[in-house]
Amino acid sequence: KPLMAGRMGAAAMVGLPGNPVSAMVCGHVFVAPMIDAMLGLGTAPAPRRTAPLAAPLPENGPREHYMRARLSEDGIAAEDRQDSSLLSILAHSDALLVRPPHDPERQVGELVAYLPL
Repeated sequence: KPLMAGRMGAAAMVGLPGNPVSAMVCGHVFVAPMIDAMLGLGTAPAPRRTAPLAAPLPENGPREHYMRARLSEDGIAAEDRQDSSLLSILAHSDALLVRPPHDPERQVGELVAYLPL
């Protein structure tokens, strides 16, 4: 998704996507760690955790994908509808399931990475 980052003089600048869901995902993945670094809290990326898949996933495309997902006793399951205009899906999600570029099809029980929301 479109994201812009740079400097204007001595000021850091970040331009988020116009879509609200994309802006939230980019804010969580890129802006929050940047703010932590500015506050002197370290330069680590957003902390990832792992959980078993509660539902299978098809193979991923050529870029990293952050899927809205729900955690349960069975593990983590991506929301069925991932359209970035659906704010209600984001509101019901408690995690972003991280799919690396070209990630193969995944089966129930396989461990996958996610970012807690």
